[in-house]
Amino acid sequence: MNNDTIDALELLTSQHDEVEQLISEIENTDDRDQKREIFQELADKIAAHATIEEKLFYPSAMSEKTSDTLLESTEEHLVVKRVLADMLEMDPDEERFDAKLSVLKEVIRHHARDEEEGKLFPILRKQMSKDDLAGLGNELLAMFEDLLEREPRMNVPAETTEAAPLETSF
Repeated sequence: MNNDTIDALELLTSQHDEVEQLISEIENTDDRDQKREIFQELADKIAAHATIEEKLFYPSAMSEKTSDTLLESTEEHLVVKRVLADMLEMDPDEERFDAKLSVLKEVIRHHARDEEEGKLFPILRKQMSKDDLAGLGNELLAMFEDLLEREPRMNVPAETTEAAPLETSF
């Protein structure tokens, strides 16, 4: 694989790592302004990540073997968005902010590490070619970078009613 392509699964895993790192930074600072700043970055990255998964990754990963996991994933995204939407309206000093951050961390860890990396990615490694994963990785990264420029966290409150639609006919 050359340097200007990135495997979709490696890209998503590195984004999972980055999200966990940002959560950890928020947990480890007592500076209110710094906490708010890091949280906004976290919220943007989670929002952009969820969008690229829902619009590009999940549709290309859809098969009989993956459909149940993907439907569950969109429901987990919904939970994450609801917690994020609550947090976006809060001040980092509020007592429930850290409690919600803990819930966010748990849901994301389960979703990213157990469901996606644990169950979904191994199936996709077998189902998709290296070229397909590289092409998809490039598409995901381009969309992610484009979304990040537009404060995607601002869209989250409007995405909390129901899970993202998913085409399940194969």
